[in-house]
Amino acid sequence: MLQYNEITEKKVIELDGEPYEVLSSHVFRKQQRKPVNATKLKNLVTGKVTERSFHVSEKAEEADLNLQEIKYLYNNRGEFWFCDKDNPKDRFNLPEELIGSQVKFLKENSVIDAMVFNEKIIGLKMPIKADLKVTEAHPAVKGNTAQGATKEAVLETGVTIQVPLFVKEGDIVRVNTETGQYVERVN
Repeated sequence: MLQYNEITEKKVIELDGEPYEVLSSHVFRKQQRKPVNATKLKNLVTGKVTERSFHVSEKAEEADLNLQEIKYLYNNRGEFWFCDKDNPKDRFNLPEELIGSQVKFLKENSVIDAMVFNEKIIGLKMPIKADLKVTEAHPAVKGNTAQGATKEAVLETGVTIQVPLFVKEGDIVRVNTETGQYVERVN
């Protein structure tokens, strides 16, 4: 059990039978009153963000969240198919709402971590950066390059991002999966 002041950022707690990630916490005291921990919580099942205050007498239980390695196979008509890392026969699909927008940076046959709560997958823990091959990039055009010009490039997963003019077809680029932005070219 966590005391009210131990409920801090990045911790995962269980409230009403559901896991919540603590996005922010601030312990403060109003004049002569007892201290309060004002938190912002994200429900890991629904994605909804709520605010809740924990008083001195309140406690919260840490959520029993496990990570399980799974392999991404393919997607077909909005269904994303995965299998157990060690057993390719154990296949299952996950809905797009559960996976989120970062799935567009997932290569086929890549291994990622699934967050498991009460023996049910509630979300994916994507790597922050992914190395992807550029499949389509138009040649650079001379013009206003004083501010660091960019152009569109299509990556092997089908996603389009902005890259610097020197990136060409066949290059491998590192992309931040949280923001969807180009980071660097990989040798």
